[in-house]
Amino acid sequence: MLDLNLKGYLYFIFIFSSIFICGQENKISPNFIFYLSDDQDLLDYGAYGNPKVYTPAVDNLAKEGMKFTNFYTSQAICAPSRSQIFTGMYPLKNGCMANHLPVKPNLKTIIDYLGKEGYEVVLVGKGHVKPNKVFQWSQYFKSLNHRYLPFGKLEDYLENVKKPFCIFIASDFPHGPYPKLSDYEKKDIYQLPYDKGDFKNFKIGYYQNIKDDNSQLEHVLKIVETNHLVDNSIFIYASDHGISGKWTVAEQGLKVPFIVRWPGVVEPNSTSETMLNFVDILPTFLDITGAKIPNNLDGKSFKPILQGSKKPIHKYLYSLATMQNIQNCKVFPSRAVRDKRFKLVRNYNSMEVMASNFGPNPVVNQFIRIGSESFPNVPYEELYDLKVDPYQQNNLINKPEFMDIKNRLSLALKNWMIAQDDFLIHEKMPLIKPTLHPLDRNSKWNKVSMDLVNKLNENDYTEAHY
Repeated sequence: MLDLNLKGYLYFIFIFSSIFICGQENKISPNFIFYLSDDQDLLDYGAYGNPKVYTPAVDNLAKEGMKFTNFYTSQAICAPSRSQIFTGMYPLKNGCMANHLPVKPNLKTIIDYLGKEGYEVVLVGKGHVKPNKVFQWSQYFKSLNHRYLPFGKLEDYLENVKKPFCIFIASDFPHGPYPKLSDYEKKDIYQLPYDKGDFKNFKIGYYQNIKDDNSQLEHVLKIVETNHLVDNSIFIYASDHGISGKWTVAEQGLKVPFIVRWPGVVEPNSTSETMLNFVDILPTFLDITGAKIPNNLDGKSFKPILQGSKKPIHKYLYSLATMQNIQNCKVFPSRAVRDKRFKLVRNYNSMEVMASNFGPNPVVNQFIRIGSESFPNVPYEELYDLKVDPYQQNNLINKPEFMDIKNRLSLALKNWMIAQDDFLIHEKMPLIKPTLHPLDRNSKWNKVSMDLVNKLNENDYTEAHY
């Protein structure tokens, strides 16, 4: 018979071990593998309803995991979209509220948060986020020839990694340039509900880029399988935004494909209609690893959705657009908010309100006028019933029966803009300091009358963090 003291000791060890194990139940370390395509519409996948485009790799992921039908970026352009994923903050808060702008200095990102949990955080392919002192990746493997994924470096990393990892594989496809030679002809192009004009011309090359990106994704999935990383990894596929609504707050730009494969947790071939946003990705990753979610993040964890919950995460989703610091640059900022059914859009430099945006500087006023006149048919306010009008064709803003809905959404938008410290709250019509595309320079993309060339100076721009 065991000595009573020894029996007591063993009992203590058993109880302590049980407590320790129970305390670790929420502390798990799956790998995160996130494949991000560039400029591909939600509807341009077989899994999302396009029967002619070639996307079997994505379609198979949808069968193996959960497909989301209401996942959004808050800004339909490359750098701001990516900044949300990496910071868990909307672009206005993180600072990347126009393309090519850096996030604010001293921000913490997914690199810092997951690094604290013992993860390596790796970027493969397209970067498009700045500054480097904020985004200090554990490893960064650049695209080859500014275009193709470096499979050799990816494979070498996955063969030798010793720690849990979060790896972002950012493709440069199907973003242009579009090839002149294509496997497709005009007759092969599927017309989407919002396609207008001679859309088939550019889509011949766009479809080819989609097909080429499918080959890259297939290669990545094969590398993951070969290295026995399927069962212990969460694989996510998304596009940064849609090409058809790029630069705007249109649904076809903001709503993105989003698919999650998590063996043993996510139900295969399932669909979620939950409204979610790119800012939710970082807090979800932290929640999955058992880490604390910082209070200053804009996003919320959707881990319960992955586990089968149907409970809503957000009452409202918000979005913004600017035409500044892009190739065909104009002064035309927009903001939008949507709930489960309705969407309110406000265009702050529409022709209706342009004159109220003028200030004492006549040169700045000229650029405000140019911006407004570039979009003469876009009203100051728009209201849409997305249930019956998902692509924003029938503006309900002047219908009296929708006044209460408009007022409710307007208040939600105002409160969000205040919380984000939106510069439109404080200034009439601020000009964003350019990093690549000045308003007052002529280029192959931008035409300016000679009396306005080089007429803007530092004091004409809103205060910036860069």
